[in-house]
Amino acid sequence: MSGLQRSTVDLDPRRKKILFRAWHRGMREMDLIMGRFAEERLDRMSEADLDVFELLIEAPDRDLLAWITGREPTPVNYDTDVFRALKAFHSHDKPVHV
Repeated sequence: MSGLQRSTVDLDPRRKKILFRAWHRGMREMDLIMGRFAEERLDRMSEADLDVFELLIEAPDRDLLAWITGREPTPVNYDTDVFRALKAFHSHDKPVHV
């Protein structure tokens, strides 16, 4: 089960693929963080934002989680507006699975 809450009927093929990839990363915590963010924001992202989000999807799960939670500094090449929106979207005051 992916956790997907929204219909993909209104999404173009690129956004459908990105949404699928956001929910199927490998590490469940990252599925929940990336998948929920994609569900909420994907239909409003510009093509340039989609490019950046696809690069984030390619980042290793453990690295990305460490950057989001602040355990490790975010490398300059990943410290983008999209990443900062993803980081702000994730609430650090409760477990990821809630």
